[in-house]
Amino acid sequence: MEGRVESVFGSVVDVRFAAGSIPEVNEALIVESPHQGTIEVVAQRGEGVVRGLSLGTTEGIRRGMRVSATGGPITVPVGDGLLGRVIDCLGAPLDGGPPIVSDVRQSIHRAPPPIYRHQAKLEPLITGLKMIDLLCPFARGGKTGLFGGAGVGKTVLLMEFISAIVGRHRGVAVFAGVGERIREGHELWNEFRESGLAAQTAMVFGQMDAPPGTRLRVPHAALTIAEHFRDEGKGGGHILLLIDNIFRFVQAGMETSASIGRVPSRVGYQPTLATELAAVEERIASTPEGSITSVQAVYVPADDLQDPGAAAVMGHLDARVILSRKMAAAGLYPAVDALLSTSRVLDASIVGERHARVAGEVRTVLARYRELEDIIAMLGLDELSGDDRRAVTRARRLQRFLTQPFVVSEAFTGRRGVRVPIDETLQGCERILEGAADDVDESRLYMIGGLEDLEQALG
Repeated sequence: MEGRVESVFGSVVDVRFAAGSIPEVNEALIVESPHQGTIEVVAQRGEGVVRGLSLGTTEGIRRGMRVSATGGPITVPVGDGLLGRVIDCLGAPLDGGPPIVSDVRQSIHRAPPPIYRHQAKLEPLITGLKMIDLLCPFARGGKTGLFGGAGVGKTVLLMEFISAIVGRHRGVAVFAGVGERIREGHELWNEFRESGLAAQTAMVFGQMDAPPGTRLRVPHAALTIAEHFRDEGKGGGHILLLIDNIFRFVQAGMETSASIGRVPSRVGYQPTLATELAAVEERIASTPEGSITSVQAVYVPADDLQDPGAAAVMGHLDARVILSRKMAAAGLYPAVDALLSTSRVLDASIVGERHARVAGEVRTVLARYRELEDIIAMLGLDELSGDDRRAVTRARRLQRFLTQPFVVSEAFTGRRGVRVPIDETLQGCERILEGAADDVDESRLYMIGGLEDLEQALG
């Protein structure tokens, strides 16, 4: 089936086909040589005209060009040939290497597994990061979001998680880079190669300079690759899906929605926000063949967690890690807000009675400190009661004990990165809650590791 380009406006291309034989929505169209561009149908406008989004530059596309319908959706190669490679949402290499060799290509648009095939078991995925393992543990086979505005450490925390987990569990990782800076993508690629993790990682990128249609389809392509690895039992059936940044996917949807003429919804977001996001999030699932564990960085516009884009992502997650600008400004990294961050895994029936109890006591002390901060600022610490002064003392020491030097930032900070077993984190917090560090200068607990470092600080 062939048609002709009728109009080009930005990345939107209208194509006219013979009436009665037009392509379906999500079908891929190929523009004739020499341009050889790919267009994805997003709407049927009637009278044989379809509206599509170009997944590349529209430079060189002109009216009257011949367009061929492929008869199916966009596909990407899947399989072991993608490990160690960087591709775009069409499967074309971005790393300067040869074309991907794969016997199998799969559609990027797939239905999630039926409910009866979902594995509902929740268990913690221990990272060695004290603050996260204690207060908002990641769910193995679940979805976790790292929420924060610009400059609070989302990408660094995501890279530390990759470093902590991918090498340890010897599974397979799929990284989706959506709408981020080329510099960040290049640094991440080099980090993976130098650490030896690239051989077990497939990377799909649609960077900031890519058209919105490309950025919109990167998570779908990455999910297709991850689902294939899961269903084939690759890496023991445990797959990590890492997305930086899922909010840029939402933004790409907003751009494309405006381009094709949809009336915007609240705060300018697309009216199809919920369904577009669900089409990605509901595919991240664990089945009898294996599990997909997803960690997603989520940019929060103006640090407003009520923003419809950030709030829509939040509803799909098992754990949410809220990064605080106030904590980052104080140099308390990871800059996790202990009171806003939550996880479904933090339940006594899942993590154990001791873990749940210690986490609850830590939150209680930190919450009391936050309530007293304004009083301290106005009247000073000496005006507090003895119990409140003890709570403040212990809260400040807990905040510093839960900081941690990262392995991925060793070259910049000069501090050796550490990973701490959860038992040592629990014991350390118990000792501080009991008052063992009350007489110790709080600075001695800053950026230390586990029990051994704590004992040295306590003298």
